[in-house]
Amino acid sequence: MPDTPSTRTINLLEVSTRAEHARHIITGFSLVAPTLADLWRQVNEALSDVPILTTEVTSLRARLTACRIDRANLAAAGRIAMTAYHNDEPNPLAYLQDELIAQGFGADRGDR
Repeated sequence: MPDTPSTRTINLLEVSTRAEHARHIITGFSLVAPTLADLWRQVNEALSDVPILTTEVTSLRARLTACRIDRANLAAAGRIAMTAYHNDEPNPLAYLQDELIAQGFGADRGDR
């Protein structure tokens, strides 16, 4: 089964903007209802995690994209190697070997 990316993505800038607006609203509520200051502080702290989480999601998206590209390149190299084998090329595994080396799996990793 192909590894297809999700067609629905979250707009992280929009998420961060909404969280920042919510934090401003919480600040206003805490000024109007100081007796609930502890509650407002907890909500504000929870909202302050949003920028950290959006940074993490952005990083994970980039890493996932890189992994998908590597996987696609390996699959393509494997298919080319199989075609080369069926066409009686002298070194059909060279395509796969080149891609493995390009991805950091060189001779020092036991590929011989």
